[in-house]
Amino acid sequence: QVQLVESGGGSVQTGGSLRLSCSASGYTASTYYMGWFRQAPGKGREGVASIYTSTGATYYADSVKGRFTISQDNAKNTLYLQMSSLKPEDTAMYYCAAASSPVWPPLDPSRYNYWGQGTRVTVSS
Repeated sequence: QVQLVESGGGSVQTGGSLRLSCSASGYTASTYYMGWFRQAPGKGREGVASIYTSTGATYYADSVKGRFTISQDNAKNTLYLQMSSLKPEDTAMYYCAAASSPVWPPLDPSRYNYWGQGTRVTVSS
């Protein structure tokens, strides 16, 4: 079993930066993929970025490519999402997730079975 706790959310102006963190505990060796997802009010959950934990291979949604960077610190059991050049459309609840079995496609939220409680990100113009 894996427990995930996000932190680092908040409010920022358009063009600003924010770094989200996800602390993982439990049987983290079972996580093949970890990722960040977001959901705006009244909208579906969408994949933002994910990482294959064994190799560090990363995957990004087209909407954030070049602006966001996902990374992991295995020694600290922590996942990060560095968000730069933020836009109002990035406003959403952001969730950290992990998958305990092979995932494809890597940004499909239905393939992830462990989820954090979410952290709110608000980008104002």
